[in-house]
Amino acid sequence: MRIISGKYKGRRIIPPRGFKARPTTDFAREGLFNILNNRVNYEEISVLDLFSGTGSISYEFASRGAKEVHLVEKDVRHITGIRHIINDMGFTNIRPIHIDVKAFLKTCSVKYDIVFADPPYELAWLSDIPDLVIDSGVIKEDGFFILEHPRDMSFSVHKYFFEHRNYGGVNFSFFRITDTSH
Repeated sequence: MRIISGKYKGRRIIPPRGFKARPTTDFAREGLFNILNNRVNYEEISVLDLFSGTGSISYEFASRGAKEVHLVEKDVRHITGIRHIINDMGFTNIRPIHIDVKAFLKTCSVKYDIVFADPPYELAWLSDIPDLVIDSGVIKEDGFFILEHPRDMSFSVHKYFFEHRNYGGVNFSFFRITDTSH
């Protein structure tokens, strides 16, 4: 796993021993960030990374200069590994939060420009995540939510869905809160 662009471009990230998550592939991350390059000014955004796993998405945003990145991970081995990588690399714009995603969303009062979630594909409530994130109020008015999910799931009929991208076995669905009263 490597950081694709920005200040830490090319740096390799080695997950901790016993790591059990499925990191987003370099190919899929590169595709995702190619889309985002045309949509955001990294230096002006705040990001929430849910189900962080290795932290690879957070490292990519931080390397590209995101103002702040909050990453949420409940597995103690993963969060320990993430903290080690953050310290080793010298990231100052990433804040790791060791908590369950549902608990975090119930108590978070911060709003973010981009919310990203890469839940375990076998998660029983994966299909509920768009509504949980949107209903929590963590997305800024002009912000959006990106969900990484398996290919056998489709969110195209969701009220706030606006785009889908596929990179091999990795799928990203994009959601934006729009005012439908006008």
